[in-house]
Amino acid sequence: MVDRIKVLAKACKEEVIAVRRHLHQHPELSFKENETAVFIEKKLKEYGLKPERKADTGVVALIKGRNPEKKVVALRADMDALPITEENDAVYRSQNEGIMHACGHDAHTASLLGAAKILSELADEFEGTVKLLFQPGEESLPGGASLMIRDGALKKPAPEAVIGQHVMPLIESGKVGFREGMYMASCDELYLTVQGKGGHGAMPEMNVDPVLIAAHIIVALQQLVSRNAGPKRPTVLSFGGLRADGHTNVIPDKVEIVGTFRAMDEEWRAEAHRRLRKMAESIAEGMGGSCDVRIKKGYPYLENEPVLTGRKRRDAEAYLGKENVVDLDIWMGAEDFAYYSQEMPACFYRLGSRNEKKGIVSGVHTPTFDIDEDALEIGAGLMAWMAFSELKN
Repeated sequence: MVDRIKVLAKACKEEVIAVRRHLHQHPELSFKENETAVFIEKKLKEYGLKPERKADTGVVALIKGRNPEKKVVALRADMDALPITEENDAVYRSQNEGIMHACGHDAHTASLLGAAKILSELADEFEGTVKLLFQPGEESLPGGASLMIRDGALKKPAPEAVIGQHVMPLIESGKVGFREGMYMASCDELYLTVQGKGGHGAMPEMNVDPVLIAAHIIVALQQLVSRNAGPKRPTVLSFGGLRADGHTNVIPDKVEIVGTFRAMDEEWRAEAHRRLRKMAESIAEGMGGSCDVRIKKGYPYLENEPVLTGRKRRDAEAYLGKENVVDLDIWMGAEDFAYYSQEMPACFYRLGSRNEKKGIVSGVHTPTFDIDEDALEIGAGLMAWMAFSELKN
């Protein structure tokens, strides 16, 4: 069956590339994927499927094999683009000014549509059901996955496992990567407002300097990681923005600080939030000011269930050869696929998309990001094989 799926993947390669190029030319931002959803529905209907909407712009469809209630496995792709102006000079470059598929979601959607076409042709040869999840808003809180779950995308029928893939420009095209257990971090946004009393910079004794307070807070909060997390708890605390509207001789009334907190342990995540808030508030109070701490809770950490992921890795080895399946390290980036991994056994793997000979080396979320389109044949075929293998067993 591996060879047959490879033949089917090769046969639909040009269609999958054409789909990816269409999506790349017409990107839409998170939760605004209206035309993308219409396009996906049209393709699914061409394959004889009956799509339905979830979370407004999300699309769900079922591929029913023999005995469809026996087992259900879900395949997921995300659909949204980023607010980035593309700098590539490709024939398929974005036609929507200031919007670009700079994270490969066009490739994910095209691959899943290709897998859907393959599996639709093989429906008489597996037992169970493949549930297709095309979700919106991976790039923006609260995350389209959480809204898909809220709207019942994992019910009627309920999958026993979910599989997702994401392109990886650090891995050579033709290869894929897997990791069992903890893989990606939770992600929270931090917004701190330090309030003081502004005035003339030459008379600091008459003021409460929020710039100095903010500096103490930023430095002190690094203790959360260095003295509380421990070496066995991967944790990141970074501050990327500080705004103090003063001047050379003007101390402002307030300072705004923004940052991110990432972890791979939900209990520690909650404890860190408590400690961060208390430390920032106490430092500000001790220096005569105040600090308002707002933590915008984002995606949970992503857990690849070891048994399922081990099976899918073996599927990939059978499809591509062991030499083309690599190990992944812990990744402190975040992904809303994590919501699915909190609900059921999940496997989130990486599809290599790098090709130095073609000059395709840029990282995700950059204006020159692109993929080696030869990877799409693997993207579609491997997903189809993984689902087929899961239901064949």
